[in-house]
Amino acid sequence: MSGPLDGFDAAACIDRLAEQTSRAIRGLGRRGAVVATSGGIDSSVAAGIAVRALGAGKVLLLRLPERDVGDSSSHLAAELAESLGARSVEQPITDALEGLGCYSQRDEAIREVFPDYRPDWKHKLVRSAPSASITVFSLVVERPDGTREQRRMPPGAYLTLLAATNMKQRVRKLCEYTWADRLSYAVIGTPNLLEYDQGFFVKGGDGLADVKPIAGLYKGQVYAVARELGLPESIASRAPTTETFSLPQSQEEFYFGYSYERMDELMWGHAHGVEPAELAPRVGLSADEVGVAYAEIDRRRTATAYLHAPAVLFEPET
Repeated sequence: MSGPLDGFDAAACIDRLAEQTSRAIRGLGRRGAVVATSGGIDSSVAAGIAVRALGAGKVLLLRLPERDVGDSSSHLAAELAESLGARSVEQPITDALEGLGCYSQRDEAIREVFPDYRPDWKHKLVRSAPSASITVFSLVVERPDGTREQRRMPPGAYLTLLAATNMKQRVRKLCEYTWADRLSYAVIGTPNLLEYDQGFFVKGGDGLADVKPIAGLYKGQVYAVARELGLPESIASRAPTTETFSLPQSQEEFYFGYSYERMDELMWGHAHGVEPAELAPRVGLSADEVGVAYAEIDRRRTATAYLHAPAVLFEPET
């Protein structure tokens, strides 16, 4: 049985995506590309493809740090820009988020769960393990003495927290399009296949772009492309993160419930009609657990259909 990486030709993939990206940007009548880079694997590969498609002189890499994440991602993104030979601009967004109430609304939501919470405590959101039941979310806080505590979030507090933190993605996108307008450039989106298919993006935030070069690539394929592009090892080997909360947080514990390697295989098996019992040995799960994963893939597609939906238009009056 094959899988998402079997027979994958990273060099040919880069050539194809670069040609398609160049053609798409020309078709939009734009002169270059803006890519918001976090030092993560997806934005770095998208930037590398844009440079391959257009040349380094027609690509602007934006670094948009904020206080919860700190400067480490911006430093990695600067290293990426130097590696690619592209222009890079840092534009911190902390003040904008402060003015919009992102942090105060976030703190309000956290205090519904931890009344003694203080803004200097680190925190993150985690999901329950995959099961045949509904997914529930819990809040983890780290007190100044280093102790951590986890409590389940009620629906209202959960939605308030998400709404507040989604501002980060939307403010970043505002900056991207402001620069794109200024330069007559297109905005490059950075979701991979797992994120795009499963709705792991913010509507009007990181889900908004003019061209999404890697939305058809499994995560493992993105890593293979990074190595073929010769991206810095600090980026090409970096584990996926959410870049949202102040505590380190993997995409597995926040959204997917599985490592990206296992999620790739599950998505591939589901897409190719592989029976759970056949896929189970390959992913180290039981047939029943694979069945649960398949069902969750379908549930997420249904739950996030709104994120993919365009604006609803009505026929004009005749």
